Amino acid sequence: MPANDYLRRILNARVYDVAIETALDPAPRLSARLDNRVLLKREDLQSVFSFKLRGAYNKMVHLDRAARARGVIAASAGNHAQGVALAAQRLGCRAVIVMPVTTPQLKIDAVRSRGAEVVLHGDSYSDAYTHALTLQEKRKLTFVHPFDDPDVIAGQGTIGMEILRQHHARNGANTGANTGANAGAKLDANPAPIDAIFVPIGGGGLIAGVAAYVKAVQPEVKIIGVQTVDSDAMARSLAAGRRVQLAEVGLFSDGTAVRMVGKHTFDLCRRYVDEIVTVDTDALCAAIKDVFQDTRSILEPAGALSVAGCKQYAASKRLRERTLVAITSGANMNFDRLRFVAERAEVGEQREALFAVTLPEERGSFKRFCALLGTRAITEFNYRISDAATAHIFVGVETAGRDDARALARSFEQAGFATSDLTDDELAKEHLRYMVGGHSPLAVDERVFRFEFPERPGALMRFLSAMSPAWNISLFHYRNQGSDYGRILVGMQAPKRDRGALRRFLADLGYQYQEETGSGAYRLFLG
Repeated sequence: MPANDYLRRILNARVYDVAIETALDPAPRLSARLDNRVLLKREDLQSVFSFKLRGAYNKMVHLDRAARARGVIAASAGNHAQGVALAAQRLGCRAVIVMPVTTPQLKIDAVRSRGAEVVLHGDSYSDAYTHALTLQEKRKLTFVHPFDDPDVIAGQGTIGMEILRQHHARNGANTGANTGANAGAKLDANPAPIDAIFVPIGGGGLIAGVAAYVKAVQPEVKIIGVQTVDSDAMARSLAAGRRVQLAEVGLFSDGTAVRMVGKHTFDLCRRYVDEIVTVDTDALCAAIKDVFQDTRSILEPAGALSVAGCKQYAASKRLRERTLVAITSGANMNFDRLRFVAERAEVGEQREALFAVTLPEERGSFKRFCALLGTRAITEFNYRISDAATAHIFVGVETAGRDDARALARSFEQAGFATSDLTDDELAKEHLRYMVGGHSPLAVDERVFRFEFPERPGALMRFLSAMSPAWNISLFHYRNQGSDYGRILVGMQAPKRDRGALRRFLADLGYQYQEETGSGAYRLFLG
């Protein structure tokens, strides 16, 4: 579709029957830390706490009367579902929403509260999408795609239109121009042109719409997409020059857990997106904290993607005194997930370091160790006697950043304490910090694995049922951290003759896993 056609569609989009023009707010604390002007486009303030109602309503309001009378169906991890449910409620039509079983209950309840029928199916958006197509044919419903539809893309593109208009009004107000009232436009003591807009990417509908408008009006503004490292279908597709389907997607940022991007969105991104950055879970959690400190609002992980990407991009490019806009796309956060976010935010901010330290079992050694910490706060401390000569401790320490953490580790080593930096070790962060290790002489033929599987009923029983009854479980650790996937550490005693059977078990199980037998953290605490 020609670029000018998308521009026309965006300018004529019907979104304001249900959506508001959200604020373009300064983020003063984050701006000061990054030494750049950071503005937040607050789509988390919509009535459904997400931008998705724009595209959903624009698509549905343009359906003919017969299509609306038959009803609509959609597949969604939650936010598009709420947009479709609201639009159907406003337009008086039936709505069926297929959602992954991993969708937070908060989003499921919100969809049902607007009168839509919810069908739970599969572990990801892609699974739900396939099932929705089957139901569409069976029930003769009209499909409302969450991202790969020109009318949906145009609805989301109104966000780009608002950003440029609001920023123009901000500058005009500061220079004395009479631009009139404009929702969300706040005065800025240092008006400057926008250098880059950071946009979260799942299937690509939001960034496709924003990029199509912005590049048509102000092509000098960079459009930077942001994805999680474990759901980076658009980044891989652009690198390959074709759409790539991921075998697995991460579930923490459930709003962007898409295995394959759309045809329309891929074409638009290939044409207009300048760059894509990827961020990890710790960076996402830190970004949620950043926005809370500036706004007292709590974003969902997908809603904070743009902020995490903005921080990473500004640091890697060493930007100073630039104007950067981040679209905070949603705030449908599951409350139970907050403890996980709070715990990992400190690591994401590089303000907590985790160490495994070996101390001699002698008087005064612990006191000498504490003296090296100085006035730093200890965030965590686990101890287990090892033998008559040594003791192993697992310690979390508040630091000023990675350089400070490395200097602290060197000071431990110089004092004669063998030290391993476990700050970036997933085994340590997810399991060892909650358990006291130690090897048992009974653990013969032990193999230790980390597993991730969807946090849903039956997942653990499936694991135990698939495992050979001849193998003994020598270690097991699980802790519900409010995430959408469970993390389990399992030790299995499988004889060497069963190596082939063990490989088949792991392959057939279908859960992501990582063997930890013999890893550094394993040797220190479990070996």
